[in-house]
Amino acid sequence: MTTAVRVSPVVAAALRDGRPVVALESSVFAQGLPHPQNRDAARRMLAAVRARGAEPAITAVTRGTPIVGLDGDDLDRFLARNGVRKVSARDIAPAAAVCADGATTVAGSLALAHAAHIAVLATGGIGGVHRLAPTLAHGGDVVRDESADLAELARTPMLVVCAGAKTILDLPATMERLESLGVAVVGYRVDELPGFLTSGTGISLSWRFENAAEVAAAWRMQRDLGRMQAMVVVQPPPTPLSREMVDGAVDRVLDAAVRAGITGTALTPWLLARLETETGGASLATNVALLESNATLAAEIASEVAKDAEIGRARA
Repeated sequence: MTTAVRVSPVVAAALRDGRPVVALESSVFAQGLPHPQNRDAARRMLAAVRARGAEPAITAVTRGTPIVGLDGDDLDRFLARNGVRKVSARDIAPAAAVCADGATTVAGSLALAHAAHIAVLATGGIGGVHRLAPTLAHGGDVVRDESADLAELARTPMLVVCAGAKTILDLPATMERLESLGVAVVGYRVDELPGFLTSGTGISLSWRFENAAEVAAAWRMQRDLGRMQAMVVVQPPPTPLSREMVDGAVDRVLDAAVRAGITGTALTPWLLARLETETGGASLATNVALLESNATLAAEIASEVAKDAEIGRARA
């Protein structure tokens, strides 16, 4: 384990004892959700992981120190959302150099959790290929933003539990990129890609698993083969919204983003906040519910992965 990353004593003890650990990103709390819903989501995710016998480990950069196991006063500071920067994998070293507080995205969380030898990450929705705004759809050449999550998934061997890619993205293009990058996307009791806020997208999945043990078996084989990509495990949100409502709302917020000139790392949090307004708060409630659901499934999978590791150590 690299000494560049500080692992909290509780998380370190769980890893040392071979107990299941689930990494959680911190950007969803510091940028993705408003206060006080972010505090409620954190509480529910931490409780869901612990209820399944696993140890939660929030990843972040706190006052310049990359950490796995953000808690206590540091976590409270992040939940207050004051002066906390959004940090992808590429930003961890610069954030450390200037002693910044940084909330890690999926990409940043993958980098830190993998450095700590954690196998499973739970999040809401991964990043991907951004859509063209309707006002630009028939215009000239436009370079679409692509989340760093995709590249990090292609080079970091971890299991990532989510509700698909975020609704604001171009989901068919995102799936094509994941396929090209060699990242397996498997459904948990579902045959098509969930739409983050919706139960389905019409995009078929090649593989469906019925329980956490099957996911762990697939992961064991992937690791035995020496594959370096992540495996993305998707499940629908427990309280999905209708595709018609969400698609209409997304079109409107994309147009609004173009008019407001919102780009770069500020785009996704801005779009999600506007989406909450467009859906009358329904998207926020669904987001919090799916975060808790994904944390639960991730803990169940982490427990099966830990059993596999224990069997491997016994045989050795």
